Amino acid sequence: MFVAVYWWRIKPGKEEQFRQAWRRGTELITARYGSFGSRLHRDRDGRFVGYAEWPDYETWQRAFDAKMVYDDPETRARFVDAIAEGPPDGKPVFTMEVTDDLLLPAE
Repeated sequence: MFVAVYWWRIKPGKEEQFRQAWRRGTELITARYGSFGSRLHRDRDGRFVGYAEWPDYETWQRAFDAKMVYDDPETRARFVDAIAEGPPDGKPVFTMEVTDDLLLPAE
């Protein structure tokens, strides 16, 4: 399994807009590109951090090269509109292979 980690600072008052667009975008990326989905976290400094799981590096790279475009321009526009700052060029801050996985499934 392969993971990519991203972060974003969100414009004040647009947190819920961002979260809704992130959720919908994740669903669309999962369906179109074959990811295993993602988790969204909030750091103490206010940044949102997304952790996306993929079957392998090659599957993620194909999606990244395609800019993870999906057929919902309104969702994408709402996502981008909410962002105040993110990693340069939209690149993840970490791309990693999973070596050991001891997370328990959420109930």
